[in-house]
Amino acid sequence: MAKVVTLAHYYTHPEIQQMADKVGDSLELSLYAKECGADVIVFAGVRFMAETAKILNPGAKVILPDSGSTCSLVTQTDVVALKKWREEHPDYVHVSYINSSAEHKALSDWICTSRNVDDLIASIYAEGKKVIFSPDRNMGAYLNFQYGYDMPLWSAVCEVHDKFNQAALDEAFAAVSTAKYLIAHPESPLPVLQQADYVGSTSGMLNWIKTFDKEPDATIFVATEDGILYNMHQARPDLNIQQAPIYAGCQCNSCPYMKMNTIAAVERAQRGEGGIEIDYLTPELMDAARLPIERMLDFSKRYYQ
Repeated sequence: MAKVVTLAHYYTHPEIQQMADKVGDSLELSLYAKECGADVIVFAGVRFMAETAKILNPGAKVILPDSGSTCSLVTQTDVVALKKWREEHPDYVHVSYINSSAEHKALSDWICTSRNVDDLIASIYAEGKKVIFSPDRNMGAYLNFQYGYDMPLWSAVCEVHDKFNQAALDEAFAAVSTAKYLIAHPESPLPVLQQADYVGSTSGMLNWIKTFDKEPDATIFVATEDGILYNMHQARPDLNIQQAPIYAGCQCNSCPYMKMNTIAAVERAQRGEGGIEIDYLTPELMDAARLPIERMLDFSKRYYQ
C-alpha cells in the first residue's frame, strides 16, 4: 500500500494543519520531505514548495491541492532576465531564497530559507566571496542593512509582507498604553524590520512567542501572514498577540495562494482525485535545482543539529 504523507505550511488554515502529518516552515518541510520516505506527498502550501519536494524526492508522486497556489516572488521573476543578471555578476555567489521556481533554483549556487539565510550568507562572506541575492528585495535589503553587506539584489517582493508599513505600526503602537513588542518576518519592508524587537523565520517567531517571559500584559504585534497566529495562540493563550496592521484599522493580511488549500481540495488530493501533480520538471532541471538545495540542507544539518 502506498505511503501518503500530507505536509502543511504554517500559513494554511488551521483545519488544514490539523489534517497534516507534518506542519512547519520551508526548512522543516524540505527536510521532512526528503526523509519521510513517502510514495505520495500531498503538499498543502504553494507551488514552489511542492516543486522542492519533488526535486528532493524524484521517485515520489507530489500533488499540489490547487494549481493556482503560486507566489508573487515567483510570478515577479522573469527567469530569462534573472539568467542575464547572474551573468552580469560572474564573480559572485548566487544565493536564492527558497521561495523561487525550479528554473530559478537551477540558476543558483545556494538556496536559503528565512531561518538560515543569515548564517549561510555570513559563512560565504567569511570565505572571502561576494554574494548576489534573489528574489526577495526586502529580505536582501535587511541583510545589507543589518550586516553591512553590499549585495546586488533582485527586485521582487512577497505581496503579503510588503503591505506592512511603518505608519500603520506607529499608529497601532500609539494606541497601546502597556508594553508593546514587534516581531517580523524578513520579507517585510526595511522600515518595519528596523522597528522590530525580533526578526526571523516563521518558526523563529513562533519560538520567540513560546519563550516570551517579559511583561505579561504586553501587546505583541506580528508582521507576517496571519496563519501563524493560530499556532502562536495555541502555544501561548495567555499572551495578547495581534497581527501587525497593514494600514490604519486593518489587521488582516492573508496569503491568497496559501488559502487555496481548502479541506475539500486537500481531501481530493489525498484520495488521488484532484490537484495538480508535479510531473512537468525534467530530470535535467531537477538535477540542476537539487544541487543548491542539497548544499543548503547539508549546511543546516551541520549548523543546527
